Amino acid sequence: MLRNLLLLTALLTPVWVLGADAPATAPPEAAGMKMLFNSKNLAGWDGDPRLWSVKDGVIHGETTEAVPAKGNTFIIWKDGVTKDFELRLSFRCNATNNSGIQYRSKHITDGKVSNQWVVRGYQHEVRNETQLPSVSGFIYDEGGKRGRICLIGEQATWEKEGKKLIKSDLVDQEAFKKLFKLDDWNDVVIIAKGNHILHYLNNTLILDFTDNLPELALTEGILALQLHAGKPMWAEFKNIRIRVL
Repeated sequence: MLRNLLLLTALLTPVWVLGADAPATAPPEAAGMKMLFNSKNLAGWDGDPRLWSVKDGVIHGETTEAVPAKGNTFIIWKDGVTKDFELRLSFRCNATNNSGIQYRSKHITDGKVSNQWVVRGYQHEVRNETQLPSVSGFIYDEGGKRGRICLIGEQATWEKEGKKLIKSDLVDQEAFKKLFKLDDWNDVVIIAKGNHILHYLNNTLILDFTDNLPELALTEGILALQLHAGKPMWAEFKNIRIRVL
């Protein structure tokens, strides 16, 4: 009976069709999401123990003047990979620096690396700011060649010639300022299927990206959370759950 109910829920959960406009609001959460953090300890995660801990039931990452990050560093989910998926979580951080959510990424251990937890790949930017374009939610090519791949408000593709902007009015400055909860928890939904990626913030579609460059597009890789080198900062994450599509 439960299996049939889960199957029916999955069938009724809206999914976008490639080439069509994505839903402006996040789809309802399906049954059977897998929790990735137990709210008690960092079992299943690996990061610098000087910087990452569990505080009040959430993943807490913090750098200080006394204990800085030696280069950008990450806490890595060790119990699976992200391929075609729907990821949901909540974050908050302070304004002194930025953080991020890595997906379909790679743990870099060879060559000259600044620490044991270097990750490269697609990043959902995390910032405690409201002035576009340097805000939470855009896609950054962490450790790669393309920089800010897709900005807030954009529907875009990446072609051989570079980024092709289809439209940029999904969310404007005024709308984002109302949408983002400064100094508070914000909800994220990331949906990736094939080369198509959607980011939702507080239930609202903030970008729609298609990566049409096979030699650089990422189709599978690890999930990780970032602490950025530089100014002291903290970032917190909770309710981390995933569903394979």
